[in-house]
Amino acid sequence: MKTRISHNFKSQIKKIFWITIAWTLISIYQFYAGYSALLDFDCDLGDAPVSIFFGRSVVVGILAGLVGGSGLVFLWEGWLRSKNYGSALLSIFWTYCLIYLFVSLGSGLYFHSYEMNQSVFSPSVWKRVLPHLFELDDMQSFITWLVVLLVTLIVLQVNDKYGPGVFGAFLRGRYFRPKREERIFMFLDLRASTTIAEKLGEEHYFNFIKDVFKDATPAILETKGEIYQYVGDEIIVSWEMEKGLENANCLQCFFLIQSTFQRQQQYYVTNYADIHPEFKAGLHYGHVMAGEIGVVKRDIAFSGDVLNTTARIQSKCNEMGVNILLSKFLLEKLPSIKDEYTTKNIGEIALRGKQHAISLFTAQLVSG
Repeated sequence: MKTRISHNFKSQIKKIFWITIAWTLISIYQFYAGYSALLDFDCDLGDAPVSIFFGRSVVVGILAGLVGGSGLVFLWEGWLRSKNYGSALLSIFWTYCLIYLFVSLGSGLYFHSYEMNQSVFSPSVWKRVLPHLFELDDMQSFITWLVVLLVTLIVLQVNDKYGPGVFGAFLRGRYFRPKREERIFMFLDLRASTTIAEKLGEEHYFNFIKDVFKDATPAILETKGEIYQYVGDEIIVSWEMEKGLENANCLQCFFLIQSTFQRQQQYYVTNYADIHPEFKAGLHYGHVMAGEIGVVKRDIAFSGDVLNTTARIQSKCNEMGVNILLSKFLLEKLPSIKDEYTTKNIGEIALRGKQHAISLFTAQLVSG
């Protein structure tokens, strides 16, 4: 399989970039709003040129975006997932205070070193900066940026709730009216789930499923998949055709998940009574109608025969003694995969409810 930077890491860097852009624009807006107010009231602007005040607002935005955005993406989002909300919010608040002091100190040193024509390391510059960190105006800025942080965090949480790209589709009204799309679907089903549930018990099994889904998610994101639904112990993954066919992403996703579970095998054996997870998968593609449904809990739903067919393909894995099955129709759409995968024709399979048999193939990674 091709070695490449984790899609999850690239996604995090992209988030930080856009947070930095957005927060810099907010900081520049604050400068213009304050500057306009001073002009309206004919206030004395002093001897410092306007450009230094503008530059300070840019420095604040960039520092806040890079440092605060990194904290938000790499720390705070994880705390909200792993801690109870009270503890997570408290941790976020005190780390925000530290970051705010760092950003205020940096922008203050930039401004006063220019104003005094001295180095930022000069003791006299530091003596000028430190008292300003706790003035009333600074407290107003502290609260403003805290609100900006919380709004950004809410937007990211909502985006994660619906899945990457889906929240944006809601905002753009992409699926307000149903539209016809061609998509690839993969139904991932946990092997021996009933036996595992009986062995672990309800609570322990629930935690097991949480860990399984958590470990499977990075591979889905890395291969540009969208998690359509969680159904019990099953994950339904969807790709737009171009993204799913690119680098055989839809096929690669399954083997990346397998690889993740192999690396995590000792964790599952230790924490879940010598059990380690394994998925079976069915893949197929076709046309669906996609649109928003629901009133209180709105969501984007897909409707089409391809979903039923993919589910039935996946159900044949046990019968055929394989972990993955894909339709011949999908295999023929994929780019050349012979260097990475070997495929085997299982034969013409009559699927329940279908008039015509479908030719199914299984796949394996090329060893070495």
